[in-house]
Amino acid sequence: MKVVLVCPWERHNVQFLAEGASFAGVPLLGQSLLEYWMSDLAMSGVKQVLILADTRPDDIQAIVGRGERWGLSVAVTTESRELTTAQVLLKYDKELTSNTPLKNGIAVLDHFPSMPELPLFTSYADFYKALLAWMPRAMTPDRVGVREVSPGIWVGLHSQIAPNAELRAPCWIGRNVVVGTQSVLGPGTIVEDGSFVETACEIAHSLVGPNTFVGSFAALKSSVAWGSTLINWETNSATKVPDPFLLCELRQRRQLHPAGLLDRLSDLYARNREDLQVAWKHLLLKKEG
Repeated sequence: MKVVLVCPWERHNVQFLAEGASFAGVPLLGQSLLEYWMSDLAMSGVKQVLILADTRPDDIQAIVGRGERWGLSVAVTTESRELTTAQVLLKYDKELTSNTPLKNGIAVLDHFPSMPELPLFTSYADFYKALLAWMPRAMTPDRVGVREVSPGIWVGLHSQIAPNAELRAPCWIGRNVVVGTQSVLGPGTIVEDGSFVETACEIAHSLVGPNTFVGSFAALKSSVAWGSTLINWETNSATKVPDPFLLCELRQRRQLHPAGLLDRLSDLYARNREDLQVAWKHLLLKKEG
């Protein structure tokens, strides 16, 4: 069986999500949407996949390779724009086969597999709602490195959670995440890979994007915190947080106020040596990258 996947291009209501990656490549609970679809198609008996990408085709190719990870044969084709289903049928009718798990053998990657009723990219509220619904299903059979430590709470490899921090289900903590002392995360909290949540933070019904630093005593509710950008997913409003000690992208921390950063690291050492070690690892990795 062969299917065609169409990567989304412009989704103006949530365009911020695609600033650093294509929509199909945005990290969602530690994996891209494209990876979830590859796993689902492989389990459905699909053997060949054609991916149509009109932006960042090299990034798409890097994610899927030739499909060997899933036992699939995958090809990526560049289009000048996002094609509609009718246009795909006209242009690629010879590529499609019958008896596929997808209607017409085509899917637009704007929702998780088998969840078309929960679109991801129509608004930030819909984005958060779909993530929360997908959370229990994110542990695909081919996935390793994440475990359910208690009902409704998932934690990835190499994450350090302070003993007196509290996680309230449902809650997802990605890989290489630090959660500081006295912080309360959840319910409905997602912290993506590589993020650092400092002391006494309260985060509920919110998403912390990958490699994001959340400073001490921060309180996030109904929010998407991604680097220095803070979005209220209920109102679809966004703002840039100017204080890097409150919210920032970890990859850029070495470029922001270096003297103040050293002061903060010294303070971290006094309060939590393990937190400091992980912070230095983050900085060294970003410097090498």
